[in-house]
Amino acid sequence: MKRALVTGGSGAIGSAICRRLAADGMHVFVHANRNLDSAQELCNKIVKEGHSAQAVRFDVTDPAGCESALEALLEEGPIQVLVNNAGLHDDAVFPGMSANQWHSVIDVSLNGFYNVTRPLTMPMIRTRWGRIVNITSIAGITGNRGQTNYAAAKGALHAAGKSLALELASRGITVNSVAPGIIESPMIEKAFDRESISRLVPMKRAGKPEEVAGLVGYLASDLAAYVTGQVISINGGMI
Repeated sequence: MKRALVTGGSGAIGSAICRRLAADGMHVFVHANRNLDSAQELCNKIVKEGHSAQAVRFDVTDPAGCESALEALLEEGPIQVLVNNAGLHDDAVFPGMSANQWHSVIDVSLNGFYNVTRPLTMPMIRTRWGRIVNITSIAGITGNRGQTNYAAAKGALHAAGKSLALELASRGITVNSVAPGIIESPMIEKAFDRESISRLVPMKRAGKPEEVAGLVGYLASDLAAYVTGQVISINGGMI
């Protein structure tokens, strides 16, 4: 059984990804930092559905904490599927953006990618099989007002993923980015009404977390062995 780690696994998109990978036969580590109870609740649901999952807790912005937590997981075998889904919004127009807003968003998305991915890379290489999927955002492609920090972090992940894909391609490991547009979640419900979504999205609706999870499931499968270094946006035709 392949083992998968999904950071930020208890949110709307993260939980859908966890359920999809578990349904595909993987043992899924559902990561959380502050919301461990939500991660454990999701694991309980996955197990009740007849699949395998386990909640884990660490701070992706803490290099030493990541190293320690991941070493413990690796004692039982390699993690061959990694979904870097942990992210943070802290929006403000750039002239009014504080240093903390800038650094905190960069720290979770970009430094978190480094802190989690690097310790897992060599164990993947030894198995000659691996899948790394970075969950980014349409903002990392197009930019977005009030999200210079978020767009910078996600755009940097696109570049990092392409570079890492080149390094790992010969080892049977793929690295791709999935850039969602407007996807159903409690946060989106507060930010966009139906009229706004209809105006912005050619398909006239928000995407479903399960639709993002379906794409991640494909990229994590044997069928996607020749897909690497790509940024794939799932956005209902926005771009």
